Amino acid sequence: MSANLNPRLTVHYGIPATASILACDLIQRLVAVGTLDGRIKVIGGEYVEALLVSPKHIPFKNLEFLQNQGFLVSVSNENEVQVWDLGQRQIASSIKWESNITAFKAIHGTSYMYLGDEHGMVYVLKYDADQRKLTNLPYYVPTNVIAEEAGISLPNHPSVVGVLPQPCSQGNRVLIAYVNGLIVIWDVSDDKVVLVRGNKDLQLQVGYVDGDIMFWALPTATSKNNQQASKSHKNVVKLQLSSGEKRLPVIVLHWSENQSHSARGCKIFFYGGDQIGSKETLTILDLEWPSGIESLKCVSHVDITLNGFFADMVLFPTVGEMENGGSMLFVLTNPGQLHVYDDAWLAAFKSQDEKKPCVSSGQYVMPIPIVAPCMTVSKLSLVDRDGEFSKALSKIVSTAKLKAPHTPIRSSKKWPLTGGIPSRLPGAADYEVERVYMAGYQDGSVRMWDATYPALSLIFVLGAEIYGKVPGIDIARASAPVSALEICSFTQSVAIGNECGMVCLFKLTGPSNEMSLNIVTETEKKVHTLHQADGPQCMALFSLFSSPVCLLQSTEFGNRLAVGFKCDRVAVLDVGTSSVLFITDSLSLSNCSVSSLAMISFTDTNTLVNNSKDPTSTSLNDVEKGLAFIMTRDAYLAVLDGRTGHVVSSQSIPQKKESSAISMYILEDGNIVSSTVISESKNEPAHSSTDPEIAPVEPKSETSAQVAYLGQRSKSLHILLCFEDALHLHSLKSVIKGTCDSIREVNLKQCCWTSAIKIDDKECGLVLLCRTGIIEIRSLTKLEVMGQCSLMTILRWNFTANMEKMACSSNRGQIVLINGCEFAAVSILALENDFRFLSLSLSLPLSYFSVFFYVFLC
Repeated sequence: MSANLNPRLTVHYGIPATASILACDLIQRLVAVGTLDGRIKVIGGEYVEALLVSPKHIPFKNLEFLQNQGFLVSVSNENEVQVWDLGQRQIASSIKWESNITAFKAIHGTSYMYLGDEHGMVYVLKYDADQRKLTNLPYYVPTNVIAEEAGISLPNHPSVVGVLPQPCSQGNRVLIAYVNGLIVIWDVSDDKVVLVRGNKDLQLQVGYVDGDIMFWALPTATSKNNQQASKSHKNVVKLQLSSGEKRLPVIVLHWSENQSHSARGCKIFFYGGDQIGSKETLTILDLEWPSGIESLKCVSHVDITLNGFFADMVLFPTVGEMENGGSMLFVLTNPGQLHVYDDAWLAAFKSQDEKKPCVSSGQYVMPIPIVAPCMTVSKLSLVDRDGEFSKALSKIVSTAKLKAPHTPIRSSKKWPLTGGIPSRLPGAADYEVERVYMAGYQDGSVRMWDATYPALSLIFVLGAEIYGKVPGIDIARASAPVSALEICSFTQSVAIGNECGMVCLFKLTGPSNEMSLNIVTETEKKVHTLHQADGPQCMALFSLFSSPVCLLQSTEFGNRLAVGFKCDRVAVLDVGTSSVLFITDSLSLSNCSVSSLAMISFTDTNTLVNNSKDPTSTSLNDVEKGLAFIMTRDAYLAVLDGRTGHVVSSQSIPQKKESSAISMYILEDGNIVSSTVISESKNEPAHSSTDPEIAPVEPKSETSAQVAYLGQRSKSLHILLCFEDALHLHSLKSVIKGTCDSIREVNLKQCCWTSAIKIDDKECGLVLLCRTGIIEIRSLTKLEVMGQCSLMTILRWNFTANMEKMACSSNRGQIVLINGCEFAAVSILALENDFRFLSLSLSLPLSYFSVFFYVFLC
């Protein structure tokens, strides 16, 4: 791997579909989601999200926060205990356990943990944050004492299935549950058994594999009659939720104590206990025992029908209501959905007996929508921070911060988690937008975010509402799924292409006024005057074919836009006059879709400077000449005059075996110049070239002058053609001549997407995504591999069908990828200041002790 390369994850949104287990930090207000493939997603307040990736691709069977300390402890299916440093997003220390770990629990407010194993042993672990070391302490609960008190033989000592520090015991007592139904309370300070109970097959806490829930009245930590209490069997009540013979086991159970002075009681939340074959439901019971456990009764019963398959749940105390028992319930279902139920929501169901779907629940929603609505295409673009477009966008972001909510919650309620500290944004006066991310959707809408910082903030939503104001527009066609996007900083505009062949041009900034909307078809042009509100304004709508738009490519200064269609035709539009410059016939014999476009403009820079305030003016169009390079999926390459559409040359690229064309790049001395301006000086007229190897072009057009000027620079100009199984480097001169002699070729394996990046001031590179999940970085000059990584290593992703359609990148090596319900930004370059700040901080806003005392003094 080259020293300039360091592929790594910088931004991650979404909950993986393989989510399986939850944990929460009650004080820091964080939730962690463990997955079946060795990842942990940590979610806090607005835009506070992080993805931790374990070295091994295996599930977690336990997940615990060290409360308010910035550490998370995981236990893998291979019995490795890992302590994660949330601030550093890496494993600080780990221990590989010899036996099978069957129970695990951290002691609240400390760095100590109980660990139970398959042999009935209970051990104590401690994490030292200063030394960054996890150690196994010499203390353990002796099995011989437990066996003697319980009256069981040592050779058959059952495995531990649960360990739970007894509340209000200052960590001195721990409840130990065994697989044979035995429950033991052990006093750590006195090294003795306090209580022995139970005789059923225990699954977890007081939930059993046969679907029963047992309530036990346990002695308090200060009780002096513990031994006598242990002999009593009166203080137990069984809850049987279904009369069926075959019932689901109770696999998860939580309870929230009712602190009301009028009556003793609690809420219990559990999954299971219902008849096998019943719907996926979560049950909540309100219980009271006014005169002791024997008087226990159910006050209300609510069954919540789940959206998806149940995975796990955690109970959260409501902020500011810890003293009166307020709580929120987080429920994880598959694939990758996190629902939130608060007391107000639950109260609405207390009087209802029938099961209700969780339509009103709060739900984690992606800051970047992927599924609802369905994303179809995306684009990541750099913005010149010193340009007018950046200033206009910066003003919008700084002052308005968008009128839509940023908080990822689908209802009007605020997202309940507040943990972590988002990256600090500069003050409004200093803010500069440097990067934008756009996404097109199946409903025809387009969203644009400020992607300068990892907390992407929405700027615009471009919808089809404008079309309804204009008579004669086919709303269904105009609202078809978005298939291509292009943005031009110079003109501050966006082009949107859709599956029905329509192209819409929006001016993103400027005051509201009466604006002309030009509707252009293949045969006519109509002009409508509309009054549009502040913000994006629709300038033109082109409806030339019914074939889907495959590609949009503008020239450097945005005055021309090339449109590639699936029907193997290309249209070049004049943006300033909202007119069609030319439309090609079908380019290849097989009518294969256009796969890539590149445009080179030859511009008189003196005239350009004089007209820079009006980049779409007619005078600017007059001084800009150029060539358009078009390649279809079947490797047919055509070179056209950029103003008239006259064919300069065309040919099929010879290949060793049939392979679809993906992209092409025009290079000068190893640097990318496609879609950019090559300055044509007045002192070096283009027509002075006498290069004998450049084929003459008919003098009726200006193409001959452009080709002649190109001939002067032909030695340093090349074109790189990218196919699924090969890269071909040609001289631009040979392409224009129609010979297309190859300078260099390299073989590839299942390449499906490419992106050119600027590695440093002297070198550019090519990033290739393969269907094997491998990401290669190659030199643009020698085409040799400089480094590689994989989606599996960075993100724990397998390559999925059509992943390349949503991939996009900037030339600084930031790549945005979509997989299912996950959004990820990966940075390739080692020295690039990714999204300004690399990550969102998961550090603690207050010290442990200050928060600890704050909670207990309030």
